[in-house]
Amino acid sequence: MKKNDYGSGPEETLTGYNKLKWHHPGGKLRELGAESLTDTELLAILISTGIKGKPAEKIAGEILRKFGSFKGVANHPLKKFLAIKGLADVKIIRIAAAFEIAGRIVNQVLKEYEKEE
Repeated sequence: MKKNDYGSGPEETLTGYNKLKWHHPGGKLRELGAESLTDTELLAILISTGIKGKPAEKIAGEILRKFGSFKGVANHPLKKFLAIKGLADVKIIRIAAAFEIAGRIVNQVLKEYEKEE
Protein backbone atom coordinates (compact mmCIF):
# COMPACT_ATOMS: atom_id res chain seq x y z
CA MET A 1 0.00 0.00 0.00
CA LYS A 2 1.31 3.41 -0.98
CA LYS A 3 1.53 6.42 1.33
CA ASN A 4 -0.95 9.24 0.98
CA ASP A 5 -0.05 12.09 -1.36
CA TYR A 6 -2.65 14.81 -1.04
CA GLY A 7 -0.43 17.63 -2.33
CA SER A 8 -1.98 20.98 -3.01
CA GLY A 9 0.05 22.23 -5.96
CA PRO A 10 0.46 20.83 -9.45
CA GLU A 11 4.13 20.22 -8.76
CA GLU A 12 3.14 17.89 -5.90
CA THR A 13 0.26 16.10 -7.62
CA LEU A 14 2.23 15.51 -10.80
CA THR A 15 5.30 14.14 -9.00
CA GLY A 16 7.33 12.03 -11.36
CA TYR A 17 5.37 12.81 -14.52
CA ASN A 18 7.74 15.47 -15.78
CA LYS A 19 10.81 13.36 -14.99
CA LEU A 20 9.39 10.17 -16.44
CA LYS A 21 7.35 9.41 -19.52
CA TRP A 22 3.88 9.35 -17.91
CA HIS A 23 1.52 12.24 -18.45
CA HIS A 24 -1.31 10.63 -16.50
CA PRO A 25 -1.24 8.10 -13.65
CA GLY A 26 -2.83 5.50 -15.95
CA GLY A 27 0.49 5.10 -17.77
CA LYS A 28 2.30 4.67 -14.48
CA LEU A 29 -0.23 2.02 -13.41
CA ARG A 30 0.16 0.15 -16.70
CA GLU A 31 3.94 0.04 -16.44
CA LEU A 32 4.57 -0.26 -12.70
CA GLY A 33 1.31 -1.68 -11.32
CA ALA A 34 -1.45 -0.24 -9.17
CA GLU A 35 0.52 -0.66 -5.95
CA SER A 36 3.05 1.94 -7.20
CA LEU A 37 0.43 4.72 -7.28
CA THR A 38 -0.45 7.11 -4.47
CA ASP A 39 -4.04 7.51 -3.32
CA THR A 40 -4.21 10.76 -5.27
CA GLU A 41 -3.07 9.07 -8.47
CA LEU A 42 -5.56 6.20 -8.09
CA LEU A 43 -8.44 8.61 -7.55
CA ALA A 44 -7.26 10.75 -10.49
CA ILE A 45 -7.66 7.72 -12.76
CA LEU A 46 -11.33 7.46 -11.76
CA ILE A 47 -11.81 11.20 -12.31
CA SER A 48 -10.13 10.83 -15.71
CA THR A 49 -10.00 14.43 -16.90
CA GLY A 50 -9.88 17.71 -15.09
CA ILE A 51 -11.05 21.14 -16.12
CA LYS A 52 -9.13 24.12 -17.47
CA GLY A 53 -6.42 24.97 -14.95
CA LYS A 54 -7.29 22.04 -12.69
CA PRO A 55 -6.05 18.60 -13.78
CA ALA A 56 -7.58 15.38 -12.46
CA GLU A 57 -4.68 14.91 -10.04
CA LYS A 58 -5.36 18.28 -8.43
CA ILE A 59 -9.09 17.50 -8.10
CA ALA A 60 -8.22 14.12 -6.54
CA GLY A 61 -5.87 15.77 -4.05
CA GLU A 62 -8.57 18.25 -3.08
CA ILE A 63 -11.08 15.44 -2.48
CA LEU A 64 -8.67 13.52 -0.27
CA ARG A 65 -7.69 16.62 1.71
CA LYS A 66 -11.35 17.52 2.23
CA PHE A 67 -12.44 14.05 3.34
CA GLY A 68 -9.15 12.88 4.90
CA SER A 69 -8.83 9.45 3.30
CA PHE A 70 -10.55 6.90 1.08
CA LYS A 71 -12.57 5.87 4.15
CA GLY A 72 -13.67 9.48 4.60
CA VAL A 73 -14.62 9.70 0.93
CA ALA A 74 -16.70 6.52 1.22
CA ASN A 75 -18.59 7.81 4.26
CA HIS A 76 -19.98 11.00 2.70
CA PRO A 77 -23.12 11.45 0.62
CA LEU A 78 -22.63 12.08 -3.09
CA LYS A 79 -24.05 15.62 -2.93
CA LYS A 80 -21.06 16.75 -0.81
CA PHE A 81 -18.81 16.13 -3.82
CA LEU A 82 -20.69 18.66 -5.94
CA ALA A 83 -19.03 21.45 -3.94
CA ILE A 84 -15.67 20.52 -5.47
CA LYS A 85 -14.98 22.42 -8.67
CA GLY A 86 -14.25 19.99 -11.47
CA LEU A 87 -16.60 17.25 -10.29
CA ALA A 88 -19.96 16.64 -11.93
CA ASP A 89 -22.44 13.77 -11.91
CA VAL A 90 -20.53 11.35 -14.15
CA LYS A 91 -17.27 11.65 -12.18
CA ILE A 92 -19.04 11.42 -8.83
CA ILE A 93 -21.01 8.35 -9.98
CA ARG A 94 -17.77 6.72 -11.20
CA ILE A 95 -16.14 7.30 -7.80
CA ALA A 96 -19.23 6.01 -5.96
CA ALA A 97 -19.30 2.86 -8.10
CA ALA A 98 -15.62 2.15 -7.42
CA PHE A 99 -16.15 2.51 -3.67
CA GLU A 100 -19.20 0.25 -3.81
CA ILE A 101 -17.15 -2.41 -5.63
CA ALA A 102 -14.43 -2.11 -2.97
CA GLY A 103 -17.03 -2.44 -0.21
CA ARG A 104 -18.50 -5.55 -1.80
CA ILE A 105 -15.05 -7.11 -2.07
CA VAL A 106 -14.42 -6.42 1.62
CA ASN A 107 -17.79 -7.97 2.54
CA GLN A 108 -17.02 -11.08 0.45
CA VAL A 109 -13.63 -11.48 2.11
CA LEU A 110 -15.16 -11.07 5.57
CA LYS A 111 -17.83 -13.69 4.84
CA GLU A 112 -15.19 -16.12 3.60
CA TYR A 113 -13.06 -15.45 6.66
CA GLU A 114 -16.04 -16.10 8.97
CA LYS A 115 -16.67 -19.46 7.25
CA GLU A 116 -13.09 -20.53 7.95
CA GLU A 117 -13.39 -19.98 11.69
